[in-house]
Amino acid sequence: MKLMTWITACVLWCGATSASALEDKLLPLMPWPQSVEQQEGFFALDAEWHYQVEGIASLRMDKALQRFSERVSRITGNPFTVQALPSSRRKSSPQLTVQLVSDDADNRVTSPGIDESYALTVTTTGIVLHAETVQGAMHGLETLSQLVQQNNGGWGIPAVTIQDAPRFIWRGALLDVSRHFMSLEALKRQIDGMAAAKLNIFHWHITDDQGWRMESRRYPRLHQQASGGQYFTQEQIRELVAYAWDRGIHVLPEIDMPGHVSALAIAYPELMSAPGPYAPEDRWGVLKPLLNPANDEVYTFIENLLGEVKTLFPFDYIHIGGDEVDPEHWQNNTAIRDFMQQKQLADTHALQAYFNRRVSDILTGLQKKMIGWDEILHQDLPRDIVIQSWQGQDALGNAVNQGFQGILSTGFYLDQPQTSAYHYRNEPVPQALILDQNIHPGENWQSWQFFLPRKRGSAIQGSFTLIESEKGEWRGYMDFAGKARRELKNPRFVHGVLRFELDTWMGPISSRLLLQNKTLGGAVIVGNAPYVASGKQIAGSTLDATTPPAGILPVVVEEEQVVNILGGELALWAEMINESVLDLRLWPRGFVVGERLWSAQEKRDEDHLYHRLNRISDWSAIAIGLQHLQQQEQGLKNLGIEEIQPTRILSQAIEQAQYYHRHHEKSAHATYSRKDPLNLFVDTLPAESLTLYQLQRAIDYWLPRRDDAEALRVIRSLLESWVANYPAVLATAGEKQPLIKELAQQVQMVSRLGLHLLDRIAQQQPLTEGEVREAQAILTDAMRMREEVVVSVAFPVESLLDAAR
Repeated sequence: MKLMTWITACVLWCGATSASALEDKLLPLMPWPQSVEQQEGFFALDAEWHYQVEGIASLRMDKALQRFSERVSRITGNPFTVQALPSSRRKSSPQLTVQLVSDDADNRVTSPGIDESYALTVTTTGIVLHAETVQGAMHGLETLSQLVQQNNGGWGIPAVTIQDAPRFIWRGALLDVSRHFMSLEALKRQIDGMAAAKLNIFHWHITDDQGWRMESRRYPRLHQQASGGQYFTQEQIRELVAYAWDRGIHVLPEIDMPGHVSALAIAYPELMSAPGPYAPEDRWGVLKPLLNPANDEVYTFIENLLGEVKTLFPFDYIHIGGDEVDPEHWQNNTAIRDFMQQKQLADTHALQAYFNRRVSDILTGLQKKMIGWDEILHQDLPRDIVIQSWQGQDALGNAVNQGFQGILSTGFYLDQPQTSAYHYRNEPVPQALILDQNIHPGENWQSWQFFLPRKRGSAIQGSFTLIESEKGEWRGYMDFAGKARRELKNPRFVHGVLRFELDTWMGPISSRLLLQNKTLGGAVIVGNAPYVASGKQIAGSTLDATTPPAGILPVVVEEEQVVNILGGELALWAEMINESVLDLRLWPRGFVVGERLWSAQEKRDEDHLYHRLNRISDWSAIAIGLQHLQQQEQGLKNLGIEEIQPTRILSQAIEQAQYYHRHHEKSAHATYSRKDPLNLFVDTLPAESLTLYQLQRAIDYWLPRRDDAEALRVIRSLLESWVANYPAVLATAGEKQPLIKELAQQVQMVSRLGLHLLDRIAQQQPLTEGEVREAQAILTDAMRMREEVVVSVAFPVESLLDAAR
């Protein structure tokens, strides 16, 4: 999208009422700093700068300044050098002054929590960057490089004063190299992106069922027999650790145990709970092999192995996994059952707690701290361990209320295609339910039970309650089975159909429910794909002797324990990610998670986020060399399409099926393993279409302001572009890609419908009931998943249909 078009649309969406407010919105910074004050003017960029570091000398700072120089050259397309100010010119003013306070700038820090603050002042005559540590100064240089922009035919940096520091000390990114191997160069590129997004911990998921990716000289059969020849040598590991530290990033290794050890089992079957032999594993999911916690040789192995890991990774923490233990092999092993009886371990949960305590003691002896997933939580473990939560804010809250430290990953799973807005709304600190749940005199209420069958796993089920005030206003709450109660967002009936929105562990959901004759039907959209809903009314003011169902209230973190929430981590699991789509899956959404973990809690303007996200996407491809745009283009070319522009335009109206719908589809219709191809049309698509976000926001802005010609122009131009693109798609891709041909037909049909609805709204001619049914059938069919994609343009057009009735 052209920049001016985007800016025009942003003005419409944001409703900017002053020039200063708009200027703040146009600063392309992510994460957004804690304090930003923009002044008049620019500092002009000359071809050569001099810098001066005051306070202390730092080799890491010098390297960071060299990277800054290279980055500015890529942004401007012109040679640019930054050199230390010669001693002979110390009385003159350098263009950039870096003031460092710390006297141990190049000493390795092995724990999170170092001062990362910085202050940046840009005037028309020079730049001053002040920081307590090199970490903070490097963050300031990242911010400075994002500010470089064209100005009056040249390049410059806007005059600005920034005070900045992170909200959380733990801002991580998990990359899974076990399920699909990633090269060292690809990982270095992601670390460059992490530094730009101010993420400070690279969580290296280096072992799992599908492969052992670390060279072990103590136990060489691990990489020789369990890697398929794809592993990192110890020299490469040290190289990556040093590369990350030069950019202010710690590297956290994850060595899975006692589960997710199918690869380990190939090399050392004698350590397992069931007899071998074991074969290489390609399947995804929770698999059976487990280490034997009753075998002392297992602990000797773990101590020696983690001792070797310690020599490679200076970070204070080692991640042991600990999740998704299927106890079958433990339960079927007579010696393990006898061991449990001897140790008075009541069940397999107690057995895993015993195992974790032994591992924790080993790590303590190695002067390391333990981190693991929710399942390792146990009251007998030392309070200096960290719980990483994939089970959600309530699980995290329970852990920190018991005195453990914790980080959140739920809601930050970037292997799930989700909207950036969903990740942005994801708050690491658990929030109380502030909804009025009481039913007051004169109010009507109704409670409904529902079931949402899935293609993999058990059905999603639960209940929701709606309360209607005497003024006819609705409020309500959701009780998913086993989950804490959550408030329904904007419950309302649109032409007899219940609509509400809600962020869940699955992603954002929205309802299209019919409640008739005590029977529930319709659909719930999870992400952007529907689950067919069924259910019934179970209570209500019209049903005698009934009360609303009991619920579980959200966990509230005690005030003194909030400090134990260290931050969060995005997770990029690799069932459906290989190196050819790695950047496309991680960026630019990685910046969104970076902002949520760095910026102030109250920074939640989604329109401002999306405006900056569009620009940071282009900036990061040029300045950092991230390959998300390149990988999308190459993916389209790999489909055998010589002229990809028409298919690229088509892709604006289409999205991957979000949440884990793609996993569930492969589970039902493919092998759900590493054998499934990752070179399909769906694999060329980003997680969301930023163009569709623009369209939806333009519609939302225009509907209550129907005389606004500019908003209408934005809507029409997008819909018309997809209609006009149809012949070109058929000519360039239709014969080679039947799916693309079908999708193009669908996009054209939905876009034509949208244009027709615009005309009817403008003419104030409501649709007939027959026309509504016909239009709804077109949209429902478009929302249906086909080969793991959804024609998502149907959702903004549905907004027009609601208004045209």
